[in-house]
Amino acid sequence: MPHDHHDDDFHHHGMSPSGHPYRADDDHPLTYWQTMEIAMRELLTEKAILTPAEIAAQIDAMDSREPANGAAVVARAWMDPEFKSRLLANASDASREMGFDIGPMHLIALENTADTHNVIVCTLCSCYPRNLLGLPPDWYKSRSYRSRVVKEPRKVLAEFGLSLPKGTTLRIHDSTADMRYIVLPARPKGTDGWSAEDLATLVTRDSMIGVGVPKSPS
Repeated sequence: MPHDHHDDDFHHHGMSPSGHPYRADDDHPLTYWQTMEIAMRELLTEKAILTPAEIAAQIDAMDSREPANGAAVVARAWMDPEFKSRLLANASDASREMGFDIGPMHLIALENTADTHNVIVCTLCSCYPRNLLGLPPDWYKSRSYRSRVVKEPRKVLAEFGLSLPKGTTLRIHDSTADMRYIVLPARPKGTDGWSAEDLATLVTRDSMIGVGVPKSPS
Protein backbone atom coordinates (compact mmCIF):
# COMPACT_ATOMS: atom_id res chain seq x y z
CA MET A 1 0.00 0.00 0.00
CA PRO A 2 1.27 3.46 -0.81
CA HIS A 3 0.17 4.88 2.53
CA ASP A 4 -0.28 3.31 5.96
CA HIS A 5 -3.57 5.08 6.60
CA HIS A 6 -5.23 2.22 8.43
CA ASP A 7 -2.88 2.32 11.42
CA ASP A 8 -3.35 6.06 11.76
CA ASP A 9 -7.13 5.88 11.40
CA PHE A 10 -7.56 3.16 14.01
CA HIS A 11 -5.61 4.85 16.80
CA HIS A 12 -6.39 8.07 18.61
CA HIS A 13 -3.99 9.91 20.89
CA GLY A 14 -4.41 12.92 23.09
CA MET A 15 -4.24 16.60 22.58
CA SER A 16 -1.17 18.76 22.53
CA PRO A 17 -0.31 20.19 25.95
CA SER A 18 -1.19 23.60 24.53
CA GLY A 19 -4.86 22.58 24.24
CA HIS A 20 -5.27 23.64 20.61
CA PRO A 21 -8.64 22.98 18.88
CA TYR A 22 -7.75 20.23 16.41
CA ARG A 23 -9.52 16.89 16.48
CA ALA A 24 -9.40 13.79 14.30
CA ASP A 25 -12.26 13.30 11.88
CA ASP A 26 -13.83 10.21 13.42
CA ASP A 27 -17.53 10.71 12.67
CA HIS A 28 -17.45 9.40 9.11
CA PRO A 29 -18.02 5.95 7.50
CA LEU A 30 -15.05 3.63 7.10
CA THR A 31 -12.50 4.95 4.64
CA TYR A 32 -11.19 2.95 1.72
CA TRP A 33 -8.02 2.17 3.67
CA GLN A 34 -9.90 1.10 6.79
CA THR A 35 -12.03 -1.25 4.73
CA MET A 36 -8.91 -2.56 3.00
CA GLU A 37 -7.23 -3.17 6.37
CA ILE A 38 -10.18 -5.21 7.64
CA ALA A 39 -10.38 -7.26 4.43
CA MET A 40 -6.63 -7.93 4.39
CA ARG A 41 -6.58 -8.93 8.06
CA GLU A 42 -9.49 -11.33 7.59
CA LEU A 43 -7.92 -12.80 4.45
CA LEU A 44 -4.58 -13.41 6.16
CA THR A 45 -6.34 -15.13 9.03
CA GLU A 46 -8.60 -17.20 6.79
CA LYS A 47 -5.63 -18.50 4.77
CA ALA A 48 -3.69 -19.23 7.98
CA ILE A 49 -0.85 -16.93 6.95
CA LEU A 50 -1.12 -15.11 10.26
CA THR A 51 -3.05 -15.89 13.40
CA PRO A 52 -5.15 -13.28 15.22
CA ALA A 53 -2.63 -13.49 18.07
CA GLU A 54 0.26 -12.68 15.72
CA ILE A 55 -1.63 -9.72 14.30
CA ALA A 56 -2.45 -8.49 17.81
CA ALA A 57 1.21 -8.86 18.82
CA GLN A 58 2.32 -6.73 15.88
CA ILE A 59 -0.26 -4.07 16.78
CA ASP A 60 1.01 -4.10 20.37
CA ALA A 61 4.57 -3.67 19.10
CA MET A 62 3.51 -0.68 17.03
CA ASP A 63 1.62 0.79 19.96
CA SER A 64 4.70 0.47 22.16
CA ARG A 65 6.61 2.98 20.06
CA GLU A 66 6.73 6.32 21.78
CA PRO A 67 8.32 9.76 21.50
CA ALA A 68 11.04 8.66 23.94
CA ASN A 69 12.76 6.96 21.00
CA GLY A 70 13.02 10.21 19.10
CA ALA A 71 13.98 12.09 22.26
CA ALA A 72 16.94 9.74 22.71
CA VAL A 73 18.09 10.48 19.16
CA VAL A 74 17.79 14.24 19.70
CA ALA A 75 19.62 14.11 23.04
CA ARG A 76 22.53 12.23 21.51
CA ALA A 77 22.71 14.74 18.65
CA TRP A 78 22.87 17.55 21.19
CA MET A 79 25.78 15.87 22.97
CA ASP A 80 27.71 14.32 20.08
CA PRO A 81 28.60 16.65 17.14
CA GLU A 82 29.76 13.74 15.00
CA PHE A 83 26.51 11.87 15.52
CA LYS A 84 24.61 15.08 14.76
CA SER A 85 26.43 15.34 11.43
CA ARG A 86 25.53 11.74 10.61
CA LEU A 87 21.92 12.36 11.62
CA LEU A 88 21.58 15.40 9.36
CA ALA A 89 23.29 13.53 6.51
CA ASN A 90 21.25 10.34 6.81
CA ALA A 91 18.71 10.19 9.62
CA SER A 92 17.68 6.64 8.70
CA ASP A 93 21.16 5.21 9.22
CA ALA A 94 21.78 7.32 12.32
CA SER A 95 18.56 6.04 13.91
CA ARG A 96 19.49 2.46 13.10
CA GLU A 97 22.88 3.12 14.66
CA MET A 98 21.02 3.70 17.93
CA GLY A 99 19.12 0.44 17.54
CA PHE A 100 15.82 1.83 16.24
CA ASP A 101 14.32 -0.23 13.44
CA ILE A 102 12.73 2.24 11.05
CA GLY A 103 12.38 -0.19 8.14
CA PRO A 104 12.86 1.04 4.57
CA MET A 105 11.58 4.52 5.38
CA HIS A 106 13.69 7.44 4.19
CA LEU A 107 13.98 9.65 7.26
CA ILE A 108 15.22 13.25 7.08
CA ALA A 109 16.29 15.26 10.13
CA LEU A 110 15.63 19.01 10.01
CA GLU A 111 17.69 21.22 12.29
CA ASN A 112 16.08 24.24 13.93
CA THR A 113 18.51 27.12 14.33
CA ALA A 114 18.41 30.67 15.63
CA ASP A 115 16.99 31.90 12.32
CA THR A 116 15.23 28.85 10.82
CA HIS A 117 12.29 26.86 12.19
CA ASN A 118 10.96 23.66 10.61
CA VAL A 119 7.47 22.16 10.87
CA ILE A 120 6.24 18.74 9.73
CA VAL A 121 2.89 17.96 8.14
CA CYS A 122 1.33 15.38 5.84
CA THR A 123 -1.15 17.25 3.67
CA LEU A 124 -2.45 14.09 2.00
CA CYS A 125 -3.17 11.95 5.05
CA SER A 126 -1.09 11.42 8.19
CA CYS A 127 2.34 10.02 7.28
CA TYR A 128 4.49 10.33 10.37
CA PRO A 129 7.79 8.89 11.73
CA ARG A 130 6.00 6.50 14.08
CA ASN A 131 9.06 4.33 14.60
CA LEU A 132 10.61 7.22 16.54
CA LEU A 133 7.63 9.27 17.69
CA GLY A 134 4.94 6.64 18.24
CA LEU A 135 1.44 7.00 16.88
CA PRO A 136 0.50 10.42 15.51
CA PRO A 137 -1.68 12.62 17.72
CA ASP A 138 -5.24 13.36 16.66
CA TRP A 139 -4.52 16.95 15.74
CA TYR A 140 -1.80 15.89 13.27
CA LYS A 141 -4.40 13.87 11.37
CA SER A 142 -7.07 16.56 11.36
CA ARG A 143 -8.02 18.37 8.16
CA SER A 144 -7.68 21.68 9.98
CA TYR A 145 -3.99 21.18 10.75
CA ARG A 146 -3.14 19.59 7.41
CA SER A 147 -4.66 22.42 5.41
CA ARG A 148 -3.97 25.44 7.57
CA VAL A 149 -0.33 24.88 8.56
CA VAL A 150 0.78 25.29 4.93
CA LYS A 151 -1.36 28.39 4.39
CA GLU A 152 -0.99 30.27 7.65
CA PRO A 153 1.78 28.53 9.61
CA ARG A 154 2.53 31.38 12.00
CA LYS A 155 -1.09 31.61 13.06
CA VAL A 156 -1.27 27.85 13.59
CA LEU A 157 1.94 27.84 15.65
CA ALA A 158 0.57 30.69 17.75
CA GLU A 159 -2.44 28.50 18.54
CA PHE A 160 0.03 25.94 19.86
CA GLY A 161 1.53 28.65 22.05
CA LEU A 162 4.61 29.13 19.87
CA SER A 163 5.34 32.65 18.61
CA LEU A 164 8.44 33.01 16.47
CA PRO A 165 10.42 36.23 15.92
CA LYS A 166 9.45 38.04 12.71
CA GLY A 167 12.88 37.45 11.20
CA THR A 168 12.70 33.66 11.59
CA THR A 169 12.48 31.69 8.35
CA LEU A 170 9.64 29.18 8.64
CA ARG A 171 9.81 26.03 6.53
CA ILE A 172 6.96 23.53 6.18
CA HIS A 173 7.86 19.99 5.12
CA ASP A 174 5.24 17.69 3.60
CA SER A 175 5.73 14.01 4.46
CA THR A 176 5.00 11.18 2.04
CA ALA A 177 4.49 7.42 2.27
CA ASP A 178 8.20 6.71 1.84
CA MET A 179 9.76 9.91 3.17
CA ARG A 180 9.27 11.17 6.73
CA TYR A 181 10.79 13.98 8.76
CA ILE A 182 11.86 14.58 12.33
CA VAL A 183 12.77 18.02 13.65
CA LEU A 184 16.02 18.40 15.58
CA PRO A 185 15.10 21.24 17.95
CA ALA A 186 17.66 23.64 19.33
CA ARG A 187 19.24 22.57 22.61
CA PRO A 188 17.93 24.61 25.55
CA LYS A 189 20.39 26.94 27.23
CA GLY A 190 21.59 26.03 30.70
CA THR A 191 22.03 22.33 29.97
CA ASP A 192 25.81 22.14 29.78
CA GLY A 193 27.07 19.00 31.50
CA TRP A 194 23.69 17.27 31.41
CA SER A 195 23.55 13.55 30.68
CA ALA A 196 21.80 12.19 27.60
CA GLU A 197 19.05 10.79 29.82
CA ASP A 198 18.43 14.18 31.44
CA LEU A 199 18.49 15.98 28.10
CA ALA A 200 15.94 13.55 26.67
CA THR A 201 13.43 14.57 29.35
CA LEU A 202 13.36 18.05 27.82
CA VAL A 203 12.49 16.83 24.33
CA THR A 204 8.75 16.88 23.63
CA ARG A 205 6.85 15.20 20.84
CA ASP A 206 5.62 18.59 19.62
CA SER A 207 9.19 19.92 19.44
CA MET A 208 10.11 17.03 17.12
CA ILE A 209 7.16 17.93 14.88
CA GLY A 210 7.99 21.61 15.01
CA VAL A 211 4.84 22.98 16.63
CA GLY A 212 6.62 23.34 19.97
CA VAL A 213 10.04 23.70 21.54
CA PRO A 214 11.84 21.63 24.19
CA LYS A 215 11.04 22.18 27.83
CA SER A 216 13.11 24.72 29.68
CA PRO A 217 15.52 23.29 32.29
CA SER A 218 14.07 23.61 35.77
